[in-house]
Amino acid sequence: MDKTKVNQAVSYFNEGMSCSQAILTAYGQEFGIDRGLSLKISAPFGGGMARMGETCGAVTGALMVLGLKYATGKDAKDKLFALENEFAEKFKEHNNSINCRKLLNCDLANPEERKVFVEKGLAEKLCRKFVKDAAEILEELLQK
Repeated sequence: MDKTKVNQAVSYFNEGMSCSQAILTAYGQEFGIDRGLSLKISAPFGGGMARMGETCGAVTGALMVLGLKYATGKDAKDKLFALENEFAEKFKEHNNSINCRKLLNCDLANPEERKVFVEKGLAEKLCRKFVKDAAEILEELLQK
């Protein structure tokens, strides 16, 4: 496992990138996506897709990376979907869900709940772990 990419993703998150941005930016250059473009592509996916609390941004960032690696060739879709499902299952094994709202026990679309989320430092406590977990699982699947 390349701990360098895992550490880079966590470092990007610590610097203020969203979970989706941290994952895609850590891996994007390997697939010809520069930092600026990675940030733009992945920006809408933070907070479970624009703070809607749907699929965790660390998960969507990882799925983007899997697409960059495996979405080529005649049988690409089946292989890609199988790997994406495997990723989701492994992430659920670590965290019980891939749904942002469930993972955080918080609705980021609600200004009051988002305020509590920020005040309690939940991004640092929870989201950092999700970024690390996603990057570690991604490392495993990128070796296939």
